[in-house]
Amino acid sequence: MARIWNSILGEFGRLGYVEGKNLAFEMRAADGEAERYPELAADLARLKVDVIVVGTDAGVRAAKAATAQIPIVMYGVTDPVGFGVIASYARPGGNVTGLAEGSFSAIHLKRLELLKAIAPKVKRVVWLQGNFHGLDAAQREVRRKEIEAGNQALGASVPSVYLNVREDFERARAEVLRERPDALILSPNPINRILRNEIAAFALEHRLPAVGGGRAHVEAGLLAGFGPGTPIRDLVGYVDKILRGAKPGDLAVVESSTFDLSVNLRTAAALGLTVPESVLVRAAPDAIVR
Repeated sequence: MARIWNSILGEFGRLGYVEGKNLAFEMRAADGEAERYPELAADLARLKVDVIVVGTDAGVRAAKAATAQIPIVMYGVTDPVGFGVIASYARPGGNVTGLAEGSFSAIHLKRLELLKAIAPKVKRVVWLQGNFHGLDAAQREVRRKEIEAGNQALGASVPSVYLNVREDFERARAEVLRERPDALILSPNPINRILRNEIAAFALEHRLPAVGGGRAHVEAGLLAGFGPGTPIRDLVGYVDKILRGAKPGDLAVVESSTFDLSVNLRTAAALGLTVPESVLVRAAPDAIVR
């Protein structure tokens, strides 16, 4: 997280902003408790900040519900048109713009492909996820069917275990073990990030190759990670344009085209696995834990 924050500050600096002089931040964090998003968004709206920058589908919807006037720059959001956050990618309208992720289902299947590239014998993979996207039952069922079709095409059975709050970790651990999996896949949600060290230790204890959503999971000890990159320059660029007078509704939303693959070779060795060269060449040098 410090690496990303330093990159954000550096990009603002490149554009002429200096924290404490012509730039100030009001930081709010839900700490994995999605129900707090409306409260936090309302707090920022009351402060009348110039721009709200927010990630996750539920966070963006909470910000949009809290204010129709303050510009909102989103990131890490899937299907913003389908969920009614924007009118279209080219002309979002309203007060929301920013960066969108690709298809949630497609990215999940990329993680499964990565797992099977490193551990080709896995057949039963528990998907540790949470409902942080704010989906209703019908939307969850549509997504489940899309993902299940892809799982079958890749020759894997992928039952889900839900972990929405940290207090549920022991229950989730027991549920995972009851499924008797060969491996784990983690959704890149707030709770899986907060509990990444505990999840990594659990996976290693039970010799479960595990693929998470990004570099933070791998640095904690998971076998590998894959997810959309955060184009810091683009994200800060939206904020800069808005501060200089642009209207968010006129700024096209861009879908992330960069992906971050990371690997932990120490974990691979502990699990008796060899990471193929075809995987290693796709990871940046600083994304490989040796």
